[in-house]
Amino acid sequence: MKEITFLKQNATKWEEYEKVLDQPKTAHPAKVTEMFIELTDDLSYANTNYQKSKTNAYVNGIASRVHHLVYKNKKESGNRFISFYVKELPLLFGRYHKQLFYAFIATAVATLVGILSQIYDDSFVRMILGDYYVDYTLQNIKKGNPLAIYGEDNQFLMFVQITINNIKVAFTAFIFGLCTAFGTSFFLAYNGVMLGCFFTLFYQHNVLDKALKVVWIHGTLEISAIVIAGCAGFVLGNSFIFPGTHTRMRAFMRGGKDGLKIVIGLVPVFIMAGFLESFVTRYTEMHIVLSSTIIGVSLAFIVGYFIFLPIYLNKKYKPVYD
Repeated sequence: MKEITFLKQNATKWEEYEKVLDQPKTAHPAKVTEMFIELTDDLSYANTNYQKSKTNAYVNGIASRVHHLVYKNKKESGNRFISFYVKELPLLFGRYHKQLFYAFIATAVATLVGILSQIYDDSFVRMILGDYYVDYTLQNIKKGNPLAIYGEDNQFLMFVQITINNIKVAFTAFIFGLCTAFGTSFFLAYNGVMLGCFFTLFYQHNVLDKALKVVWIHGTLEISAIVIAGCAGFVLGNSFIFPGTHTRMRAFMRGGKDGLKIVIGLVPVFIMAGFLESFVTRYTEMHIVLSSTIIGVSLAFIVGYFIFLPIYLNKKYKPVYD
């Protein structure tokens, strides 16, 4: 079907839908349901046949308004907190897996840079982590306990300080998105380089195996959450650079709202990471089976909740993304 024919066949219907959307409080639920079904079909057809046309953008805009009306008027069952983590946040992530992938790649490449930099210049780690930390770590390595630093402070105070600091780091990664994706990329790059040279230092002193089995007890959740916070920064940064069918201001507001939800959603992850670092990581002589189990469960949670659950829920509910 030619685009002009498709437009003529549906123009009157769409105009009627717009009138209903202009007075959402008086919209009958049955009418909204009809609109939702019809526009989903129209949008699917337009996406297939007129992907870059004004018609497709127009139908997309109306469908988005109807979708918003449906979910705004839908009565929520159960606890709002539970609903947010069980459904709303995973559904949101289904929309931003591409940004999550970019954040992972940025961190991974920077980590490799940190590894290579430390290998070719063993003083590089001092520039990144500071002389005090490096000298103190080297003393602990000589004493036979390279990660003794984790068991020296009061457990509860350590937990509070680490958790607050990690949450600050997450919000910083998000706020750096105001400088577009380059701002968040710079932030992730710094953390990746720091991670790479940190583990290379232990490798150069033949204690990498101990570092890996101890640090990743809490690091699996902590580093993963920082990467996910970087995803939130990309969501914010890309919102006003690539507004799509919206105005830049509306796209920016949506990107800020979605990114903030992601960061807030990470708070329980940082709390658990802080707990593990303060109360569990200090047992540096823990059996490899136990530490591997903790690391494995943490990794399974991250992959399951932030990757596979969003894919499943998006297939189940088929939300319309504007």
